[in-house]
Amino acid sequence: MSSLLSSTILRKVAMALSGIFLMVFLLQHFVINITSVFSATIFNQFSHFMGTNALVQFALQPVLIGGVIFHFVMGFVLDIQNRKARGTRYAVYKGSANAPWVSRNMLISGATILAFLGLHFYDFWVPEINYKYIEVLPEDPNRYHEELVHKFEDLTRVVIYVISFFFLSLHLSHGFASSFQSMGVNNKYTPTFKSLGKLYAIGIPLGFAFIAIFHFLNH
Repeated sequence: MSSLLSSTILRKVAMALSGIFLMVFLLQHFVINITSVFSATIFNQFSHFMGTNALVQFALQPVLIGGVIFHFVMGFVLDIQNRKARGTRYAVYKGSANAPWVSRNMLISGATILAFLGLHFYDFWVPEINYKYIEVLPEDPNRYHEELVHKFEDLTRVVIYVISFFFLSLHLSHGFASSFQSMGVNNKYTPTFKSLGKLYAIGIPLGFAFIAIFHFLNH
């Protein structure tokens, strides 16, 4: 029993660490993308650096992809484990009376985000791989802003992105606080982390949605 509990705790800590890592990346990704609203030149410079730097391309990028896969696989594992542990002990279990919808449906919001990531990879990562390694076209450091704007000319794609960012906000609203709680940060600083979590969970997805809508309206 103790080994099972220990295994569960280790999984939760690993889940929390991967979640924190992805939140740091998400913030960095937002900082770069929001520059596309104010300056095509700055956005192109950032994107060119990220797209050509060997450390980013061949070290950080594989780690990021691995982190995404690990986080979502671990999410499924923990969800299945929790459902089994609940079992018959909660035959009269009423989820809505014990926990908010978001915390009870992290799997749903996570799966939605995973589907969105598939679209995002298809929109940006796949064309980038094709440009650099398949067609091997001449490098153009000023192409990135135009490519970004082009993706948001389609209203359907913008709507899908905005809906996905809504689910991302729901996922983050619970994931931010639970990540730090799993790491043992549950003390006098807890209210501060909760406030930061709410700000992050609302601000970052809203910012990404703004970028998509801005470029749709101004293309």
